[in-house]
Amino acid sequence: MATAASSTPDYFTRKVSTGRIRPTLSGIQNASSPHTPFNRSLSSFYNSPSSGFRNDDENNVVIELGSRFMRIGMAGEALPRCIMSFGPDDHHRVGDYRQWMPGYNTRRKRKRGEEWGQDHELWRNDVRELDLGLVEDKLERAARKADGEVLMLDDRKKRLTVILASVIARPLLSVTLSTLFNIFQAPSITILPSPIACAASSGLRSALVLDIGWAESTATAIYEYREICQRRSVRAARTISEAMAELLDEECTAQAKGPIEVSFEEAEEVLTRLAWCKGNGDDRREDESQDAPQTILLPLPPSEPSTTLEINFSRFSEPAETAFFGENGDISSYDAHDLSLSRLLYNALLALPVDVRKVCMARIVITGGVSNIPGIKARVIEELKLLVKCRGWDPIRNYGKATKRANSNPRERNDNTAVRLESNVTESSDTDDGTAEESNELHQPAVAAAFVPQEQDPILERLAERAAKQAPPTVEGRIRAVETLGAWAGGSLMAALRIKGVVEVERESFLQHGLAGASKEKEVSSKAAQRQSLGPGARSAGAERASWTLGIWA
Repeated sequence: MATAASSTPDYFTRKVSTGRIRPTLSGIQNASSPHTPFNRSLSSFYNSPSSGFRNDDENNVVIELGSRFMRIGMAGEALPRCIMSFGPDDHHRVGDYRQWMPGYNTRRKRKRGEEWGQDHELWRNDVRELDLGLVEDKLERAARKADGEVLMLDDRKKRLTVILASVIARPLLSVTLSTLFNIFQAPSITILPSPIACAASSGLRSALVLDIGWAESTATAIYEYREICQRRSVRAARTISEAMAELLDEECTAQAKGPIEVSFEEAEEVLTRLAWCKGNGDDRREDESQDAPQTILLPLPPSEPSTTLEINFSRFSEPAETAFFGENGDISSYDAHDLSLSRLLYNALLALPVDVRKVCMARIVITGGVSNIPGIKARVIEELKLLVKCRGWDPIRNYGKATKRANSNPRERNDNTAVRLESNVTESSDTDDGTAEESNELHQPAVAAAFVPQEQDPILERLAERAAKQAPPTVEGRIRAVETLGAWAGGSLMAALRIKGVVEVERESFLQHGLAGASKEKEVSSKAAQRQSLGPGARSAGAERASWTLGIWA
């Protein structure tokens, strides 16, 4: 054993040869055991080169702002690094230890005149009674916390991409931009609409995006990355949250537990864990399974004394039914902003041109936090298909005293017009030759140009056949839903690819003029400035950048 040990050189006395420092590819392939190269940078020699657009000279931050949450992370990542909420317990001052005091978790009632969930909101669409200073403080605290505890950015140059709703009040937009400019010190901020970001994360250029937000639901039609139509409804997450709280209050009263006012936190917890939505064919299944109902034991520990409710599991589908799909009575009696989700999508499709409609109806994207409730997306698509099957694409709801509706198919109208023309021609042929032309001119009905059949062009037909062979098949003309990764993932993808947005706000210009410094045009060309001859004003003209615009937020 001693001889063997002496013949083997010690680890520290061995000399490292030059060949071991940079091993050859054949030596690595023939190695008996896997090992790590001495120089980690050499591993890129045997890997494929990076194909991304990531620039290590700057920090590319993506922020999505909503009524209740802020998602923030780095561009090129699939998920945000943190999600900041704006509840009353999420932002305490230093030294505030009230949450650990005895009795703090007891039930807290809502203040009089306060809307449901108002303490958990960053802002509201109605800014008449909104404290903009409080909004600025909440946003600044959340952004500083995310920057200092999660992102931990260095002193490199920063690029900011902010994802906002398509319609936001100008005071809120001004507060948001000024706060982010002061915290991150970015030279510019690119603003992206959330529906377009959702479509980008789905891999689509055209889509119909249904965003079920907190205060309202929006159906936005996008064609080639442009918003062309939008419809709104007040049936959103706040509605279903209130419906769940009413259900729990009703069960407490029915089970003789006493009148208990369910708090917002409890209703939110039950909504997240137990809410679901029925399908159109679930009524029969429920009747068949009434013999063995499933009962859920729901404890409410914050109450004094502790309360446990026994609720049938089928009842947890009632809030979604009431909030999103309930239509009692005639639809004409409903307000234009109080429509169900399926009818909201139907009205948005009905307002589109035919060529845009056939593209968007096959690319319906449903997003929002409440859309993750089981059964919501399938129910919306089923009811939309039923509406299209029953009503078609006729925009007229009631023809009044008209006994027979006009033919909606243009081909039928063309056939009827052709039959009338043939009958007139046969009648005119029986008359004399001298008066034939005059009678045809007098009695022949005038045909609109829209009903005249179009002449076939053989050249265009050949070009269309060639394009159809080369282009991949597209899905059009049928209702279909498409999954999405969310608005933040779409904004992260677009920021990583360095796509220049239409709305790009410069820091110096904004701090000097505010939103008033934006151009009145909806879009400003992002092309480089045209070449100019050298002259006295060449330096000043080249130093100033092109004017910026607010786009759809103008």
